[in-house]
Amino acid sequence: MEIKDLRTLIKMITETDITEFEMENADEKILIKRGKGQEIVHVAAPVAPQYLHAAPAAAPAPAVAPAVNAPAAPAASNAVSEKYDTITSPIVGTFYRSPAPDADPYIEVGSVVEKGQVFCIVEAMKLMNEIEAEFKCKVVEILKENAQPVEFGDPLFLVERL
Repeated sequence: MEIKDLRTLIKMITETDITEFEMENADEKILIKRGKGQEIVHVAAPVAPQYLHAAPAAAPAPAVAPAVNAPAAPAASNAVSEKYDTITSPIVGTFYRSPAPDADPYIEVGSVVEKGQVFCIVEAMKLMNEIEAEFKCKVVEILKENAQPVEFGDPLFLVERL
C-alpha cells in the first residue's frame, strides 16, 4: 500500500468513531487502533524463509574445518555448500537466536530441528519474524552472532537434511 493511501485511510478512520481497523490480503496486513490520544499503525508484508539447496556431490568431499575467526578458503566453502543446505535471511533486519535476551536460544549446533520449528527471529521495523524450518534437519553451523544485522539472502545457518 502506498504511503498516500495509508494516510488517507488513517484520516478516514480518525474522522469516524471506529476504534480499530484491520485489513489483510495476500501481500500485506494493516492494523490501526485508536485510543486515548494514541494511534498505532502496523503494516507488515508476509515473509517466508528462503533455502538455498546445494546440488548433490558426485563424490564425497573431504571435510575441511576453517580456523576460528579466519575466513574460509574457497575450496572449503565449495565442499561445505555441496554437503549442506543454507538457511538464509528472508528480510533485512537484526538476527536474534532467542525469543528474549534472558531466554535460551531456539537451537544450538547439533540440534535436530523438526519441520515448522523456529530457528531464530529476524526483527525488522519492530516486527519479530520467526524463521521456521521447512524440513527436518540437523544444525551444523550457526553463521551469525546474536543481535547482528543481516541483509536479505545472508546465510544464517548450515544444516544437514535428515
